[in-house]
Amino acid sequence: MQHGIEEATPLISNQAAVFGLLMIVLGLVFYTSNLTNKYFQKFYAIIPPLLLCYFIPGILNSANIIDGENSPLTGIGSRYFLPACLILFTLNLDLKEMWNLRKRAGLMFATGTVGIILGGPFAVWVTSLVAPQVVGGAGPDEVWRGLGTLSGSWIGGSANQVALREILQPSPKLFSSIIAVDAFVAYIWMALLLYGASKVKKMNAFFKADASDVDALMRRMDAKVKANSRIPETKDFILMLALAMGGTGLAALLAEPVAQYMSNNHPELEKLSLTNSFFWIILIATIFGVILSFTPARKLENAGASKIATTLLYMLIVTIGMQMDVLAILENPGLFFVGFLWISFHATLLFIMAKIIKAPFFYFAVGSMSNVGGVASATVTSAAFHPSLISVGVILSVFSYAIGTYAGWLTAILMQMVSPV
Repeated sequence: MQHGIEEATPLISNQAAVFGLLMIVLGLVFYTSNLTNKYFQKFYAIIPPLLLCYFIPGILNSANIIDGENSPLTGIGSRYFLPACLILFTLNLDLKEMWNLRKRAGLMFATGTVGIILGGPFAVWVTSLVAPQVVGGAGPDEVWRGLGTLSGSWIGGSANQVALREILQPSPKLFSSIIAVDAFVAYIWMALLLYGASKVKKMNAFFKADASDVDALMRRMDAKVKANSRIPETKDFILMLALAMGGTGLAALLAEPVAQYMSNNHPELEKLSLTNSFFWIILIATIFGVILSFTPARKLENAGASKIATTLLYMLIVTIGMQMDVLAILENPGLFFVGFLWISFHATLLFIMAKIIKAPFFYFAVGSMSNVGGVASATVTSAAFHPSLISVGVILSVFSYAIGTYAGWLTAILMQMVSPV
């Protein structure tokens, strides 16, 4: 019941059937996006598969075919799939290689992260001066809550965005608008970077860059991938799921008493989300994944741990998408202005740093997309330069997954501070 009116019964209310339908949607998106048919290729060149994984379930929800808002599947996705995929992503964190990349690649990556952390509050502040209603709102519709989830996506990836969605609790309508801004702005920026990759010699000449270390890195990564990759066995998948789900269970077990202690003894920390048990679940799960990266468990990446993580992530995305109202993107088009202002700040900082340190354009592009696009986009961007450089994008992206939720949370708090009252 809502406002005294009984809501219409959805066409499909059996949750097993709903979950099956969502998996079919996921299968169709991946099947068609990998076809060589020129019409599908043109379609997916404009509409990324990730966006469809959010929006098709949203269309099913908006058409009342399913009831996403009241389905237990969204809770299962965020509480089970999300911590598990973060563990599997971070167990591949190669801190030694990160240290080797600390100079120009690492500096460009860090600059990109700072560009997102500061760019969000900057964009909100500028917009509040000219159109305060765009970044205002009240309660769950406070725009900074939605933009906070976007900062999670643009520093880490979709998993961090969903984690911040659970922590910041924006309304489903606001989150729907943010997903559209995320896809539209991020993919336009990615297209510009890929165009730059096709003109890499001209771009390097513009930055007056010495790319010899990129060539050496290319050879080193190529040898590493060839030496370590192997065909996975059943035991590998069992071990991956045991670590992922076991770590998720451990995180859930420890998070509840920590959140309760914070709530009882430090209630003033609620505005920083530190009384939220989900915040602690994600923190503990990420720490568990980082710890695993120092153990033999890291070798599971050679058998495809990140592929299992990506599968869980997409399963999570369709369960989140089923809560969306697809018409919500029309309610606040000014958010696209905020998004473009934000990404422009990020790009400007990278441009200045690249000119100062004479960074090759590869470091510029992968430093940006490891933040803004996560593993998938960083992989595509790295491959545009050379397939053996994919590992660099993955390493930086895995690190961004490890920090994305917390850096995104910091960005959200800063945006809250500059939002119109």
